Amino acid sequence: MKKKINFKEVFPNFITILGLCLGISSIKFAFELNFEKSIYCIVLAAILDAIDGRIARFLKSTSKFGAELDALVDFVNFGISPALILYFYKLNTLPKFGWILCLVFIICACLRLARFNSSDKLEKNTSDMFFNGVPVPSGAGLILLPIIFSYSGFSEQNLNMNIFVIFISITSFLMISKIPTYSLKSFKISRTAGVILILILAIYFIFLYQFTFETLLISGILYLLLIPVSFLHYSRYKKKNKNLDDSLISDDFI
Repeated sequence: MKKKINFKEVFPNFITILGLCLGISSIKFAFELNFEKSIYCIVLAAILDAIDGRIARFLKSTSKFGAELDALVDFVNFGISPALILYFYKLNTLPKFGWILCLVFIICACLRLARFNSSDKLEKNTSDMFFNGVPVPSGAGLILLPIIFSYSGFSEQNLNMNIFVIFISITSFLMISKIPTYSLKSFKISRTAGVILILILAIYFIFLYQFTFETLLISGILYLLLIPVSFLHYSRYKKKNKNLDDSLISDDFI
């Protein structure tokens, strides 16, 4: 007797596959030099990537297959696609060096995902508070900032090749680095604060719909500013917990 398909098990994976279709479509649009649609596809893919795991946990249908599928789709959507978009947008004017930069980003994204799948813990009790380096979806958003900048009403003349090279180099380093960045896994709020958060998110998505590139540009800049903040926060947290551990050992011996 054939086993019936369980909707709860299939639905989260369907969302992941839908995100993959968007990621691949972004490459198609970039090849056609329609970079605006390419960015839209990446943004939608990122939204689906943010909710597929949560839906799986809500439906209690998490699986190893789903986790592996999500990692592979992330590599395509946020590793390969952004690099190719940037290549067709500007880096193809540097045929050899431009392609090498794309490969560097893709390789770093691959290494970052492999590290995440094997172990992404800064410390045992801080793994839900911080990521070990910049996550690949965030890295994709960062390297696309120069394109987003040019579509935000600013003159493209303000951008030169050096900016693209710097953005790819820094972002690639941030992904494979061990610089702690904030994670929302342990983000817990009260019911009242939850209502306020929903309102803020609703306003954010309204702005994202009406002023897509301007909102993305501001979001990217704010994320960059949060990186040193998260590093300082983690350093203080680690120092505080180290002191606590030392005091506990001393008390035991006393």
